[in-house]
Amino acid sequence: MHLEEFSEGSSFLHNSDPRVKIIVFSIFSILCATATGLKKPFLYLIYAILLLFIAKIKIKLLFSRLFVANFFILFIWIFIPLSYSGNPYIIIGPFKLSHEGLKYSLSITLKCNAIIIGTIALLSTSSVFSLAHAMLHLKAPKKLVTVFFLFYRYITVIHDEYLKIKRAVYARGFIPKSNLHTYKTYAYIVGGMLIKSYERAEEIYKSMLCRGFQGFFPLFEHFHTRKSDIIFTILSIFIFILFWIRF
Repeated sequence: MHLEEFSEGSSFLHNSDPRVKIIVFSIFSILCATATGLKKPFLYLIYAILLLFIAKIKIKLLFSRLFVANFFILFIWIFIPLSYSGNPYIIIGPFKLSHEGLKYSLSITLKCNAIIIGTIALLSTSSVFSLAHAMLHLKAPKKLVTVFFLFYRYITVIHDEYLKIKRAVYARGFIPKSNLHTYKTYAYIVGGMLIKSYERAEEIYKSMLCRGFQGFFPLFEHFHTRKSDIIFTILSIFIFILFWIRF
């Protein structure tokens, strides 16, 4: 289970200071999420797509992420146009679709995709360790950063444990069906994962204490902000403000 596919690259964004990218992304996501109408979200989406080209993201991996996210956004298009009050209506068979509801759904879709693409282009182009390191430099709470880092780090460990249990179950001839035996088997898998996760957490905690862990990871190397990073930050913030004021 590889969780950092987008962090492998040599583009400008891959080599940028993670602190700069976190700041730019924070401003971008807040302004994009609070934007109204259709024009502003569309402009933020164009900016996010431009970042994709700069980061040279693999299109196949990108679409696989967007497909999952837009699958849930699809439910917005099903329920909001039917329940949103407003005139005029677009009549399709027995259904009345609110024009304002369709506009609102499109606005949400544009903003969600803009923020997802911005996340991939800005944050996913750095490793999790770099992001955690940058969060400490930005004065984020040390305990919160440590929890974030350990959570992300050991997702792969838990996934490996799940694969081991799954292989063991299928090696014994298990075939999923809609019956009580299948439900019990899945319950045993979940229970086994919880027990193994707890045991692994105890082992990791003891090994970290033996190495002198005191609740945070010491920083030995530090980032260096380049002139290009500063120019990128100033230019991005200027574009965000321009979108917000002029449109």
